[in-house]
Amino acid sequence: MIAATHTHTKRSQTVKRIAAIAAAVGALVLPAVAAAHVSLHPNTIPAGAYVTLTVRVPGEQPGAYAYKVVVQMPPGFTDVDTENVPGWTVHETITNLKKPLQTPDGPVDQEVSEITWTGDRSALGRIDNGFFVQFPLSIAMPTGIAGRSLAFKTVEYYSSGQNAYWIGPPSANYPAPTVNITEAGGVIEDVAGGEAGPLPGQTGTQTATAVPAAGNSTSTLSVIAVVLAALALAVAIAGAVRRRGA
Repeated sequence: MIAATHTHTKRSQTVKRIAAIAAAVGALVLPAVAAAHVSLHPNTIPAGAYVTLTVRVPGEQPGAYAYKVVVQMPPGFTDVDTENVPGWTVHETITNLKKPLQTPDGPVDQEVSEITWTGDRSALGRIDNGFFVQFPLSIAMPTGIAGRSLAFKTVEYYSSGQNAYWIGPPSANYPAPTVNITEAGGVIEDVAGGEAGPLPGQTGTQTATAVPAAGNSTSTLSVIAVVLAALALAVAIAGAVRRRGA
């Protein structure tokens, strides 16, 4: 009886160690799945340039989907044209200015302060986990702001009620998407780094559609492989323990 009790105790300790190892592996690999951020493309634009700026929004909640995206525009955008994105409607919030902005076309007393895209929750009008949607904007960058970085704070609304607030600094877990403004007359660029950089094979602005997030499929498969390997090892060890204790 004493020997049996001792064997059972050793087996329990081994199983606990296996569970701890599996939990540690999970903690290490699972955060890699949710690595994408809301981002802007291109992300380096000369002051005063006319450009199609694409807001790339990923879905990052397992078992839930994003159905609304609200982007707060930095000051100085008096006119914004949006693209017709299937499954989504768009609304621009206009703010009256206390002091008119001086533009090449004369003074302007209104600016676009916010843009809201709302999906119809169909296959096209939602952003599922592991996918992203692109929302193009045709805009003119304000003048006289070379050397600055503009933040486009964004809120992503999920069906789970757990919304994502992309409003923090670059070092935050949920940073606001930004563009760098260079001297007027410069080159429009999409500088690689983090979420920056064009899609593989992309040569220009694409129509916004739901597609697998760039790099997400590979990283997800890697995570699954590591988890399955850890579970297989745990099962093998548990089996060996049972055979020795039989």
